[in-house]
Amino acid sequence: MATVDEVLGALREVLDPEIGINVVDLGLLYGVAIDGADVRVRLGMTAPTCPLAEHLAASAERAIALRVPGARAVVEIATDPAWTPEMMAPEARRRLGWDT
Repeated sequence: MATVDEVLGALREVLDPEIGINVVDLGLLYGVAIDGADVRVRLGMTAPTCPLAEHLAASAERAIALRVPGARAVVEIATDPAWTPEMMAPEARRRLGWDT
């Protein structure tokens, strides 16, 4: 059975191609639910009409499949709550020069 830590590790390999920061540190991870081998992930986007949403979802599913043996991942794109920069990890905000 997959663990949340394994899933987080896999998702930290998924970079937003425009920003170069992983989806976890960007604050795009809205939830992880594990039921046996089934892993459901909710990802938000930095904008509701993000053209990379499907790319990031597919990348997240691939990363989980590669890094978490036996896991069957399904990634859902979530629009609620709306993403804000405050959702980012402090280090990610610093990297973008947004730490205040």
